[in-house]
Amino acid sequence: MADNKQYITQTQENGNVFISEDVIASIVANAIGEVEGVVGLTTKPGADIADLIGKKNWGKGIKITINEDDSLDIDCNINVGYGQSVVTIAKSVQDVVSSSVASFAGVKINAVNVNVCGIIR
Repeated sequence: MADNKQYITQTQENGNVFISEDVIASIVANAIGEVEGVVGLTTKPGADIADLIGKKNWGKGIKITINEDDSLDIDCNINVGYGQSVVTIAKSVQDVVSSSVASFAGVKINAVNVNVCGIIR
């Protein structure tokens, strides 16, 4: 089994640019925070312990998978406000995350999977 990539590599005229998985996760988190109706990301128990053992972003509501061709698969676990249209908000999250990551990092997005994990009053 291959090791998970933690950086996206972009070859430029004067050298290489390496974009960390953490940078992508920050872009995603900020983009999700701008979507009206999203109450927040869903965290899993043990997220603090996962940080200690080196599992970046595990349990924090965002999972970034960097593929061999440096394209991305992004999984987001969110909570939605009560009374909001779950499908509409999930679609908005997909659109905002895709455009933000493509704009800021200039990488190809294969999928943005949105898991609505809860409804908050």
